[in-house]
Amino acid sequence: MTSFFNRIRTKIETDERISDAEALAMFESHDLLAIGELAAAANRRKNGDRVYFNVNRHINYTNLCVNRCKFCAFSKEAGEPGEYTLALEQIATKAQEAADAGATEIHSVGGLHPDLPFEFYLQMLRRIKAVDQRLHIKGFTAVEIDYFSHISGLPVETVIAQLKEAGLGSLPGGGAEILGQGVRDQICPEKISGARWLEVTELVHRAGLKSNATMLFGHVETYADRVEHLQLLRALQDKTGGFQAFIPLAFQPDNTRVPGAKGVGGVDALKTLAISRLYLDNFQHIKAYWVMLGLKIAQTALCFGVNDLDGTVVEEKIGHDAGADSPQALDKAGIIQLIRKAGRVPVERDTLYNEL
Repeated sequence: MTSFFNRIRTKIETDERISDAEALAMFESHDLLAIGELAAAANRRKNGDRVYFNVNRHINYTNLCVNRCKFCAFSKEAGEPGEYTLALEQIATKAQEAADAGATEIHSVGGLHPDLPFEFYLQMLRRIKAVDQRLHIKGFTAVEIDYFSHISGLPVETVIAQLKEAGLGSLPGGGAEILGQGVRDQICPEKISGARWLEVTELVHRAGLKSNATMLFGHVETYADRVEHLQLLRALQDKTGGFQAFIPLAFQPDNTRVPGAKGVGGVDALKTLAISRLYLDNFQHIKAYWVMLGLKIAQTALCFGVNDLDGTVVEEKIGHDAGADSPQALDKAGIIQLIRKAGRVPVERDTLYNEL
């Protein structure tokens, strides 16, 4: 191993931070196995051989959206073929199916609907909790929270308080994409700025709600853009401690409108997950989202610093609309087998990482 990687190893062993320049050098390196070995060592120090998963269900309540981000194949306009909005009764039925299947979590995000009032989202949370109080609702992105503030005329702090009172338990961390404005101007100019995403997320954490953090990679961003994104997340985590897991989302190019974007290869996916583990020293969990990575890369990622495989999911739409060829769901036995075959110990958790 070169002197550069030996220096990184020493930093890991002495709990010294990886610099932005070192993270960039790793992205530019072709020594995937050296990076993976370091990430595996860092993860073992934090989490041993344990790999977490949960039993959850996705409910994407609408695909109507006032933003038409170029990278998104999920959003529709009113009257467009395939557009839909679930009624509260349909949402409650899906929540009941999830509870009956042993789910502990409902993961719910959607488009920025042009007509639904803020009260709809409060009612949605209450209906899900009425199905089973034990269901944890991980819902809404910082983009949606900001939009609810806009349509209701209420301060973001009030919106968060009302959502929390109605049953919101945590946030999934989407909408971050790449936080640097130069990239956002290319792929999602209508969306709130990266600075605003960080601001809303900080308010969520201050209100006592945990969230995840995501990064959509493999479109037009550079390695430097990725490092800047990680740096901004690490800095906010230093302030609030409110992030639970980091989830790099592999861009799916089908049915999107990002010129020249080719998506993510296996080497880039594994390298990005591994560097995330090494750089984000204040994040306990790095998640391989198998829906967008595919099952084989997600399983391999368990040797590259990853300690979480998300959950059973059920009826995921956003990644699949963009061409993800993974299954729509995994059963609990399937996830356990994936983890065991990688030589790791499966641990079922709830959303807040309490072991079940």
